[in-house]
Amino acid sequence: MIIKKPLICALTIAVIGASSFSHASWFDKIKEVVGNNVSTEQVESVVKSATGESASLSTEEISAAFKQALEIGSKKVVDQLATADGFNGDSAIRIPLPEKMQTVKKWLGKVGLGDRMNDLEVSLNRAAESATPKAKALFVNAIKAMSFDDVRNIYSGGDNAATEYFREKMTPELSKEMEPLVQNSLAEVGAVKLYDDVMGDYKNIPFVPDVKADLVSHVVDGGLDGIFHYLAKEEAAIRQNPVKRTTELLERVFGAE
Repeated sequence: MIIKKPLICALTIAVIGASSFSHASWFDKIKEVVGNNVSTEQVESVVKSATGESASLSTEEISAAFKQALEIGSKKVVDQLATADGFNGDSAIRIPLPEKMQTVKKWLGKVGLGDRMNDLEVSLNRAAESATPKAKALFVNAIKAMSFDDVRNIYSGGDNAATEYFREKMTPELSKEMEPLVQNSLAEVGAVKLYDDVMGDYKNIPFVPDVKADLVSHVVDGGLDGIFHYLAKEEAAIRQNPVKRTTELLERVFGAE
């Protein structure tokens, strides 16, 4: 007699759902129902699948582990991106000119001033690199304030589930907090002056359409995109690679997945 795994799984769920047996009793009860043709190892595998290996982990431990993983990851990502060419030299996250500025670039190119736009694009990325280290404390504080009402779903979610949850819940607040940091950085790296000069040249061209771009919002959005891009990679690495689990709590939680 061959016992199919789906049948064992259904019986497992039924037994667990209707009883308060100990872990050892589950095996005996299921084998009593299906007979001795099924091995203890087979039952154990399905029990773990049905109940989750995280059964011994508290919600607080899982929540703390995700916060710890995000905090460790965010600090590493910030340090990586807050260097020269952290944004500008990385094609995956390099911040392009705002879409509206493409019109300006096209017209200036016709009068031999297209290189000014390339300089402006570099300066936007320099502003992101300059503002990123100042955002480290914002990320740490936001992570500590996270409330994982749906922590179990995040725990069983994809490799970047915690990052995506964090991004969805915290982006509006982080954007608001980062705006003055980016505004100062744009001035410090010369992007504001360069933008004013470029727009002055553009407006001197007859019959060009009116263009206005919000550099601050554009750099904030691009900066957060870059941080979350690599934060997701850090979370995935912690989930998948034991070497990345640098604390006992991370090993306990992510090692049980």
